[in-house]
Amino acid sequence: MSAPWLNIIGIGEDGVEGLSSAAQTLVRNAHYVIGGARHLSLAKELVRGEAHQWPVPFSKGIEQVLEWRGSPVAVLASGDPFCFGAGSALAKHIRPDEMICIPLPSSISLACSRLGWGWQDVRVVSLCGRPLETLAPVLQPDTRLIVLSADATTPALVAEYLCGYGFGASRLHVLESLDGVDEGIRAFQADEALPEFKALNLLCIELQASLNARIIPLCSGLDDDLFEHDGQLTKREIRAVTLSSLSPTVGQMLWDVGAGAGSIAIEWMLRHPSNRAIAVERDPERAARIARNALSLGVPGLKIVVGRAPQVLEALEQPDAIFIGGGLSDVEIFDRAWSALPAGGRLVANAVTLEGEAVMMSRFERYNANLTRIGVERLDNVGRLHAFRPAMRVMQLVARKGAEA
Repeated sequence: MSAPWLNIIGIGEDGVEGLSSAAQTLVRNAHYVIGGARHLSLAKELVRGEAHQWPVPFSKGIEQVLEWRGSPVAVLASGDPFCFGAGSALAKHIRPDEMICIPLPSSISLACSRLGWGWQDVRVVSLCGRPLETLAPVLQPDTRLIVLSADATTPALVAEYLCGYGFGASRLHVLESLDGVDEGIRAFQADEALPEFKALNLLCIELQASLNARIIPLCSGLDDDLFEHDGQLTKREIRAVTLSSLSPTVGQMLWDVGAGAGSIAIEWMLRHPSNRAIAVERDPERAARIARNALSLGVPGLKIVVGRAPQVLEALEQPDAIFIGGGLSDVEIFDRAWSALPAGGRLVANAVTLEGEAVMMSRFERYNANLTRIGVERLDNVGRLHAFRPAMRVMQLVARKGAEA
């Protein structure tokens, strides 16, 4: 066990007065103190060592702290440093036995206590360094949502965004300078004209949807109309089956090879906020369309690689699951994808052409895979009458890689 050298101190708007004697001592004894400009100002009477403002981008601050490893360092952060704070980022690089954390109540806890909301009943989204589109998946009727603001402009931007999605009747509680002498709470409806706010604010929203609100369902197999596409789209019913076969689980990585409109990768990421995906698409125009779909549906973190498989697959992060779209019939793509999977990884491929089916037939025994034929019929007009017309049928290969592979 190493002696702890990193001290992560939560500080509130009440400044030094809100810190315990232990926290105050750790800041006084630190050779280096780093935090935001506001944090350093709140704790200035305690700082004896070198004071450093956290740089931009955020990662440079992590690098700076690591350079001081072994010397007493104090990191100042808002409230609970492990609630959307610096503590979580630092813990990816520093062992728990090297650090001490003294938290205060998070802004989320303070907000819930002010409004009488249960922590367990709210959704939380941070817009600090994230686009507004991050809100899209959490805009659900009759939901309580807490938004961590980026700056003074965030409330108005969020209100405008809500109105654009049909949530103009939502109630916005804007909480400013929580736990400070200037703390204030003001409430508005999203479709009202909003006043100016302080830079340090937080939004608590009671979401109310209109009849025509744009809501992203919680199921797999979203309506095709939610995606911009040129026809290269895994259709709704097939997509639902495909997502089920891919079996998304928390935090896993998907390759969507031959992504088209990106629908499989996007729905994979919608299953959980920590899910990641890489969409591989050789056509630059389609790749741009994938980016627009990802933003529109609230998964701006989707990584898009423009290039031809299998060549571009070599440099990608290892996947937990791979989807190969219906237009691909190159056996090398299948073999390269299979070799990239770890034990337990899943490969799912859809084929709509004879050439694609031929590749699947040549590989299903090698991969110990299952083959399924999926057909969908949709009601259509026949003159003044109606009949079901079959859509293009799909052969689906599903394989799970064993430990012996």
